[in-house]
Amino acid sequence: MKANVERTDKKRVVIVGGGLGGLELAFKLVDDDFQVVLVDKNNYHQFPPLIYQVASGGLEPSSISFPFRRLFQGRKDFFFRMAEVQSVNTAEKTIQTTVGEIEYDYLVLAAGAKTNFFGNKDIEATTLPMKSVSEAMRLRNTILRNLELAETEDNPVRKQALMNIVIVGGGASGVEIAGAVAEMKKNIIARDYPDLDSSQMHIYLVNAGDRLLAGMDPVSSKRAERDLKDLHVHIRQPQFATEYKDGVLKTSAGLEIPAQTVIWVSGICANTIEGIPAESVGHAGRLLTDRFCRVKGLQDVYAIGDLSLIEGDEEYPLGHPQLAQVAMQQAKTVAKNLKAVLKGKEVKPFRYKNLGVMATIGRNHAVAEISGRKFGGFPAWALWLVVHLRSILGVKNKTFILLNWVWNYINYKQSLRLILKAK
Repeated sequence: MKANVERTDKKRVVIVGGGLGGLELAFKLVDDDFQVVLVDKNNYHQFPPLIYQVASGGLEPSSISFPFRRLFQGRKDFFFRMAEVQSVNTAEKTIQTTVGEIEYDYLVLAAGAKTNFFGNKDIEATTLPMKSVSEAMRLRNTILRNLELAETEDNPVRKQALMNIVIVGGGASGVEIAGAVAEMKKNIIARDYPDLDSSQMHIYLVNAGDRLLAGMDPVSSKRAERDLKDLHVHIRQPQFATEYKDGVLKTSAGLEIPAQTVIWVSGICANTIEGIPAESVGHAGRLLTDRFCRVKGLQDVYAIGDLSLIEGDEEYPLGHPQLAQVAMQQAKTVAKNLKAVLKGKEVKPFRYKNLGVMATIGRNHAVAEISGRKFGGFPAWALWLVVHLRSILGVKNKTFILLNWVWNYINYKQSLRLILKAK
């Protein structure tokens, strides 16, 4: 069965994945001499850097989610299909999806990554990832539901387990959600849950590495660790989670933590797509490409973002950092090169420009590294707000998020702490 996508005389670019890279590429190509077909399993784009704020009740999901059809409304040569890609047939230049077969002239794989559970099926089944808006909503529901249960629990052991929160993973996501939950404990629990002793709510951050934020300078790691400890987050490192069973998380150091909420943000691995030959797959499932983002051994197939691993780059032998700025810069390179190919011009290789990295740690605290400078505290936190607010799509969403942040900063009395469940 073929998907209902009418062909025109323009070259067709099929983009698999509507994340930051895929969306940037679609924007760059949609008004040019291409027909653009975007395929994603959701009908909306989500802004990953702020997903943790949805999980902690700081933002509503619609503030960081944007329907594709609204973003490309009125664009004649753009098609969106909500579907999952099942396989790629590079010989026939088609992809097989849950809504049928789609032909391509150029295929760009931007399907991103998923949570890495390192093959531990039990942990995958029982812990809470935080990679998407829907997962963030599930996490928010779990935290709030467990607090509600703790208020009425007579057994002190079960009560403690309901109040404990464990975050596994010491990267940016782990640090940010730990800080957000710690701020929730500090400013909200005593007011919203007067029958609970907020001092009995313990937040643990379990990190397998020697320091937090391993991708940043040790100075930033130490600052982040100090800020989290000031928020009474219990940091346990270097040790990794070995088992989560019967409501108890066990670590490699012999620690046993009773907790009904375990958040798993301990790394990611590339999403897999059937039909890609084994020789084109590299470290952590990422697709091997040349410096032009063309997938090794395949014709007219590109990979960008978390899915891509550029061969021969001595600075990044295991692939570029799986960050938004990498995906967006690669998307711009591929867009320019596709336009160049169409006009018979020379293509140019991808060169990564590190614009800096940052992570927020609760209210008034963050760490940032930009142009060789390292700083933290309120200046880094304010810069973090500005950078992320600028990156949000749509004036309405920027306004809502800014108002939410201002209101939260003043009194923490927003009405987003709702337990919303579909029957």
